[in-house]
This record gives sequence, structure tokens and C-alpha cells, in this order.
Amino acid sequence: MLFPKPLFPGARVALIAPASPIPAERLESAIQSVRDLGLDPVVFDSCTAVHGYFSGTDELRAHDVNRAFSDDTIDGILCMRGGYGVIRLMERIDFTMIRQHPKFFSGYSDITTLHIALNQLCGFVTYHVPMPGTELYAGVDAYTRDLLEKMMFGRSIGVIENPPGLKTGILVPGTARGELTGGNLSLVASSLGTPFEIDTRGKILFLEDIDEEPYRIDRMLMQLILAGKIKDCSGLLLGYWTRISAAKPEESLSLEQVFQEIIVPQKRPTLINFACGHELPTASLPLGQTAELDVTAHTLKFVKT
Repeated sequence: MLFPKPLFPGARVALIAPASPIPAERLESAIQSVRDLGLDPVVFDSCTAVHGYFSGTDELRAHDVNRAFSDDTIDGILCMRGGYGVIRLMERIDFTMIRQHPKFFSGYSDITTLHIALNQLCGFVTYHVPMPGTELYAGVDAYTRDLLEKMMFGRSIGVIENPPGLKTGILVPGTARGELTGGNLSLVASSLGTPFEIDTRGKILFLEDIDEEPYRIDRMLMQLILAGKIKDCSGLLLGYWTRISAAKPEESLSLEQVFQEIIVPQKRPTLINFACGHELPTASLPLGQTAELDVTAHTLKFVKT
């Protein structure tokens, strides 16, 4: 797996919005938070466009993705926010061209679809990190900021542990090694049966989600299990499950019960409550890089092969 060149002070970074629109009142502060990192933001058209629940038409958003990679004056690409919309772009994105122009690429949530495709079709590492249109880099905590800057500027990562006060848990003990893949569960599940289906063979599968009910988490995990994606992976890293609640709690399993009943029988080493996803503080993760997961030691270590 190729590591794109890291960013550096003064690097020109394309700001793109491949999914939902950015609230107009947040745009300037988001741009400034990128400048505060010492980067030179270049605002692409999708950041200011609105087309229903999209940040512009499919054509415009796909064009921004392709242009950001093909423009040799751009050093890296920061997705501004998630939401919904990336899946509508996939047949419009020139992955052959992108393979020849690997760059630092970051985002999370709906951006999961692009992470999977760029890792698998283009062969380079991408970065699951906070987005300036969502978190505003200037206001994040020290843990989040430290890991964000390590990913962006190519600093040594080594072992990633939760911040003090947030304990990880052991769902299935053991160790695992492999490239890290995954992201948002709903997008991972949506990839199945498409040309962009996630490949988990021998990999560590990272999953998180937001605003779902336990039965929907159950259903999506079962979809992955029946598709062989859990059996194929070497281990599981489960992050934040944000605002997961049942409309009728008295008629629902808890999320913990869901994990116990359908993840534990898969017998894959599984670390839970890892601080990454739709909450702060959050870790930043290099998707596609080889990692060593030690569930018993509660650690995730990244290595270069």
C-alpha cells in the first residue's frame, strides 16, 4: 500500500464537499480552522453549492473530486463534511487517473465509500480524521488535535490508545494483524453487491455509526456476517456508537446484547469502545495501513511494511 506524501506548512489543500451541503454560517470558520493548521485552503465549488440535500449536483461534486486529484498544484484533499451523497458519484469518479495522482485524502462518515474505493482500487492509504466543516479544527481537544496533526503531517503514529478517562473494552480477546479498513457501518454495508464492495480478507475491520436503532445495527452487522465479511477479517475494532437508541426500549435489545449475540460467536478478536467516530475526543486513523490489534492490552499499533 502506497503512502501519499504528507502535508506540510503552506501545503495547498482542496476543500471539497462530496456529500451534503455545508451550512453557510459555518463555512468561513471552517476555512479559517484549516488556515490555523498552517495550510493554504483552496475552496472548491461544492463547498458553496446546494442541490436539495446535496452540496451541488452529482456532476459538480464528482468533478470536484476528480479535479482535486488531477490538479498538480493541490497537495492534499480535505472533505468538509459527510451526510449523504458519495455513493451517487462512484461511477463518475476517474479512479484510473486518481491511481496515478495519489494524495493525502481525509474525511469520515459518508466519506467511507471513497476510502474503501481509494484503498482498494487505487492502492494508497487514506485518512479517517475529523472534518473542518463538522468539528472545526480550532476548537477540538488536545487528543484529537494531536492525532489529526500526526496523520496530516506524517509524524510517527506508533500505538494509539484511548484518551484518559475513556476505557476500551474486550468483547473477544486475542490479537490480530492486517490492513485497517472500514468506517461507518451503514456505508460499509451499502457497499455490498456493488463494484466497490469492501474486501475484509485478512484485514482489521473498523466500524462505528450514528443515529441508528439497535435493530438496524443488528441488521447491518448480520448483512456483513452473511456476506462473509466478518469471517474473512482478522479482527474487529468497534468505535463510537453515537445516539444509538430504541424508540421502544422495552421492546428492544441493547446494543451490548446485539454485540454479544452476533459478534462474539464469530470468534474474531474484538476491541470495543475505541474513541473514534462521531464524537470528540476522536482518534484519527490511516485506512489501508497495516496495524496490530492487541485486544488484551487494549492497544492498536500501526506499522509500515
